[in-house]
Amino acid sequence: MSIIYQIGFGFLLGLMIWQGTALLHQTLDKNKKYEAASAFAAASGKPLLVIGGPMGITWLRRFSKMMAHGYGDVCMDIDLRALGDCPCGVIADVRHIPFSDKAFGAVFVSHVLEHLPDTRDAKKALTELNRVADAVFIAYPNKHYVVSWLIPDHHLWVWQKDGKTYLKQRKNRQKDFKSAG
Repeated sequence: MSIIYQIGFGFLLGLMIWQGTALLHQTLDKNKKYEAASAFAAASGKPLLVIGGPMGITWLRRFSKMMAHGYGDVCMDIDLRALGDCPCGVIADVRHIPFSDKAFGAVFVSHVLEHLPDTRDAKKALTELNRVADAVFIAYPNKHYVVSWLIPDHHLWVWQKDGKTYLKQRKNRQKDFKSAG
């Protein structure tokens, strides 16, 4: 095997390990937040609201029937396909949540905010989330996972640090959203 092939193989192997690690980190973070939201809701004696249906809208997840997370007590999404066989599913927009103030002990939001067109809409969603629940747990794409950069309807970067949620508009994504709508 020539040195060129060895270097190429090494590069591909390194890339696969890096991306596998990034995906694993993203999945573990999401699972940890779902469990924390479930525990918080149970301790508060109020239901858990899940926003972002566990079946997603990709054909692979629906075909394999592999849920990304649980349904909670109430599961809400803007797309019926993402709810799968949810026993208590609600079709609604995260910017206009159809529940009363503090109706939930916790809300778990999974891979939703980055799909909103701009930071103004994401801030409106965060206000709604905090209105309907005592605590908000947010899962979002890992910046180190290349797929996160490639999904065309990811308009924002979302991250949390020291108990704060940060939002950043991705370059040209707001323009792309407006021209597609």
